[in-house]
Amino acid sequence: MSVPSSPSSSPAPRKPSPFDPHDPLGIDDLLSPEDLAVRATVRQWAADRVLPHIADWYERGELPGIRELARELGSIGALGMQLSGYGCAGASAVQYGLACLELEAADSGIRSLVSVQGSLAMYAIHRFGSEEQKQRWLPGMAAGEIIGCFGLTEPDHGSDPAGMRTYAKRDGGDWVLTGRKMWITNGSVAGVAVVWARTDDGIRGFLVPTDRPGFSAPEIRHKWSLRASVTSELVLDEVRLPADAVLPEAAGLRGPLSCLSHARYGIVWGSMGAARTSFEAALDYARTREQFGRPIGGFQLTQAKLADMAVELHKGILLAHHLGLRMDAGALRPEQVSFGKLNNVREAIDICRTARTILGANGISLEYPVMRHATNLESVLTYEGTVEMHQLVLGKALTGLDAFR
Repeated sequence: MSVPSSPSSSPAPRKPSPFDPHDPLGIDDLLSPEDLAVRATVRQWAADRVLPHIADWYERGELPGIRELARELGSIGALGMQLSGYGCAGASAVQYGLACLELEAADSGIRSLVSVQGSLAMYAIHRFGSEEQKQRWLPGMAAGEIIGCFGLTEPDHGSDPAGMRTYAKRDGGDWVLTGRKMWITNGSVAGVAVVWARTDDGIRGFLVPTDRPGFSAPEIRHKWSLRASVTSELVLDEVRLPADAVLPEAAGLRGPLSCLSHARYGIVWGSMGAARTSFEAALDYARTREQFGRPIGGFQLTQAKLADMAVELHKGILLAHHLGLRMDAGALRPEQVSFGKLNNVREAIDICRTARTILGANGISLEYPVMRHATNLESVLTYEGTVEMHQLVLGKALTGLDAFR
């Protein structure tokens, strides 16, 4: 087979850029100026508003000023940024992913605030709500004036949401909701809760203003992960809602599961933010910490660790970028999101643990970010689908055989 010669007008080959330890594969070359601007905006906000305080918030187990933080995130367009209209930014999936990466590079709890607001609560209203519901809730949520939460998981039903016990019954023209939801991010500060419940006609979604009689959201304490995040139980004790509180376009589990897939996509990116921060902390430490008369970064075992961490980190970012392009093209499948969530969170937590070994005893100190990110990722590993559930999603896709039941 003959190979055609290049046209004489072809541009000269581009000279490779110098090797960048923070971008060894040149992934930034894949990003548009708009992508880079979004990333820079979110990175700067996190540097100014989160990083100076996050170790203290984490140690105290609080996220003080969450309402102010939400309004600031709204002002930079980070809430529901992947949605269009109603005050939302209409950003690309790649840009939303980059924002998630930068937020989680600061702390998983901050990314969780944004993910639940935009990819769960706002997405549910935007995708399944009536025009009246969208007009009522979305502009305020996009601005951060209203915080939302998403109630699917229950005390006895996590990976199997089909077994939920929360029930909504008809009473004249109204609905009456009774039940409990568990591990709900933003629950006790939310102005509206998207609650999924059984009805005589199957599972439906309801918009529950949190000032309704019978609704309460006690905060969950004594967490050792996601400590700088508001996590609550939702208690619905015969909460009465008008007929138009139901999401008209959502019926069955397909509604909440599509929301979860959207949120999982953000985690694919976000987990790489936690990994990046831990890797960079280990890299900086290895260059300056001396043992046996020289920096520990000069020892072969330390370099092997750093090389393996860099490979998995940037492979994960490439995977996230690939999935973002597929989402922007309307071609992303749920199984592919499971692929990304399974791989990236699992590799991220391994990167954090390896980084901790490079920092030695200092790795357990909140003076460094590594242990905080590692413990946060223990939660990220579980929520939006455990490792085992995503393995079974992929196993079913690969074999055609359902091993769930």
